[in-house]
Amino acid sequence: MSTLAKAAPRRGRIGALFVSPYVLFILVVFAVPLVYTVWISFHRFYFTAPGTHIDAPWVGLSNYRDVFTDPVVGRAFLNIAIFLVINVPLTVGLSLVLASALNSKIKGRAFFRAAFYLPYVTASVALVAVWQFLFGSDGFVNHALGSLAPDPSWLVNSHLAMPMIAVFVTWKQLGFFVMLYLAALQNVGQELYEASAMDGAGKVRQFFSVTVPGVRPATTLVVIYAIITGANLFSEPYLLTGGGGPDHASTSPVLLMYQKGIEQGHPDFAAALGVVLIAFVAIVSLVARKLSERGN
Repeated sequence: MSTLAKAAPRRGRIGALFVSPYVLFILVVFAVPLVYTVWISFHRFYFTAPGTHIDAPWVGLSNYRDVFTDPVVGRAFLNIAIFLVINVPLTVGLSLVLASALNSKIKGRAFFRAAFYLPYVTASVALVAVWQFLFGSDGFVNHALGSLAPDPSWLVNSHLAMPMIAVFVTWKQLGFFVMLYLAALQNVGQELYEASAMDGAGKVRQFFSVTVPGVRPATTLVVIYAIITGANLFSEPYLLTGGGGPDHASTSPVLLMYQKGIEQGHPDFAAALGVVLIAFVAIVSLVARKLSERGN
C-alpha cells in the first residue's frame, strides 16, 4: 500500500505533463480569443495598423442593442433554424440507416464505406464546383427537369437557397456520421438481434427496437455535433450563393460576422454577434441533450 501511495503523486505529475499541451492549446486557441471577443463586444473597437494605439471606449450594451435590432441578424438566425430543421433529422436518419446497412455483410462493403466518406475529406471548393454543375442556373438538373425546374433556379431562389445548402452539407458530412454510427453499432450485442428474431421481429422491427435504442448515446453525439457545425456555417453559403444571397436568404451568423467585422470594419458588432451565437448554440445543444437523455 505504501508503494502505491508513493507512486500515485508521480503518476499524477506524469499525467499532468501529458495533458498540459492540450490544455495550452485550448487556452491559446479558444479561451484567450473568447475572453478577448467578449471584451471587444463591450467597447467601440476598430482595426488599426500594427503598433498603433487602440482607443476603444466602453459602450456597454450598445453593440448588443445593434445586434438585436438589425433585421439581417434576425434573418441570419432564421436561416440557421431552417438549416438545422432540415439538416439534423436528415443527418441522423440517413447516417443511421446507411451505417446499419454497411454493418451487415454485403458485397463491396469496404468500397461503399470509402465512397460515403470521400466527400467529407474532399476540399469544399471542389464539392461546390460539383454542386454548381448540378444545380446552377444552367446546370444538369435544370436541363433534366426542363419546364419543371424552379425559376429562379435552386441556389438563387430565396425560398430554396437555404434548404439546398442544408442538403449539400448533409451529403458532404454524411460519411463522418456514418463512421460514428458504425463504431456505435459494434457495441450492440448480436444476441439482442438473435433474441428479437426468435420473438418474430423482422428487420424493420429489429431496427427500431434494437438498433435505435442501442446507439442512442451516439445519436446524442451526432445531434449535438450537427447543431454546432450547422450553427457555424460559413464556407457553404459563401461559396454556393455568393455571400449569402439572394437578399440575405442564405446568410448565416458566422458569414455575417465576417462581412461586418472584416469587410465593413465593425469588429465590435461582429464580436457581440459572436457572443450571441455562442449563447444560442449552447442553449440549443443543451435542450437537444436533455431531450435525448429523457429518451434514454
